[in-house]
Amino acid sequence: MTGIKDVAEHAGLSVATVSRALSGKGHVSPASRERARAAAAELGFVLSYHASSLASGRTHNVGLVVPSVHRWFYSAVVEGASAALLEAGYDLTLYNIGENPARRHSVFSDFLLRKRVDAVIAVSLELSESETRQLHAMHRPIVGIGGPLPGASTIRINDAGIAMQATNHLLGLGHSKIAHITGNEAYDQDFQLPGTRRSGFEKAMNDAGCKVRPEWIVTADFTIEGAYAAARQLLGSARDRPTAVFAASDEMAIGTILAARDFGLRIPEDLSVMGIDGHDLGAVLGLTTIDQDAKGQGALAVQTLLGAINNGLVLEPADAEHPTKLVVRNSTAVPKAVVT
Repeated sequence: MTGIKDVAEHAGLSVATVSRALSGKGHVSPASRERARAAAAELGFVLSYHASSLASGRTHNVGLVVPSVHRWFYSAVVEGASAALLEAGYDLTLYNIGENPARRHSVFSDFLLRKRVDAVIAVSLELSESETRQLHAMHRPIVGIGGPLPGASTIRINDAGIAMQATNHLLGLGHSKIAHITGNEAYDQDFQLPGTRRSGFEKAMNDAGCKVRPEWIVTADFTIEGAYAAARQLLGSARDRPTAVFAASDEMAIGTILAARDFGLRIPEDLSVMGIDGHDLGAVLGLTTIDQDAKGQGALAVQTLLGAINNGLVLEPADAEHPTKLVVRNSTAVPKAVVT
């Protein structure tokens, strides 16, 4: 039966190097990692994670808790985290809690406490005091994405700041009649994201001396379909339309573009539209956006956790602001001159 010593001899590496390369623990050069993996594949050797776990107390598994898997942001974070974990030789256990309170309770009070994971990533979840206490009782590193978690490291973006940046982009083009499509109350539960982005929009408008019209602030559910319906209501009056729309997500911006086309409005000649996210469809549709690098946030969370795990360090609470980028495409332009 092939053992790790056979792989080491075949690869011309030490047993320790092969062990690190195949387990993902510790530093190994890319060339040595490839040699070890190639030798293992040729000999049909698979590292026993069960035996490794018994010896080290580690499971080589990270738990990822998300509110949903069918929303673009969450799926992009999962994709980024999954790729980073696979590269490091770790498994991923996904906990999709949805909108079911009982399922959420089971995840935090039962599944995670079984200690079948080495670390936990919580995405866009504002935890209760009880949930936070239960997580810390695991004595495992925790990283939150999307907002502050008491006693844990957090990766987030400046939602108010990027909403101001998006609005200022439209204001800088000469728009003053700007509408905003935001999330409804259901999406204001965890970290008040819709309200935070709306406040950034309103501050930019007020700072520029532009009127914020209540009837031009409409809500949707962060989906293309929901925003399409909301934008049809917003753009239905031919006598008094905004010249630009800032949507709180790229999917809602895409829904706005589709609704505008129903009324024969050209983008950006008749209506400028921009969003926030960095959604893959944005490049196809030429959407101006603030790219928040969701995949990068997932990968960074994994790197933060594995850095602590592999070095045996306690992960100190920290609040890290993830960089974003304004991506200007052809959905925004200078407004047409008003002919009187």
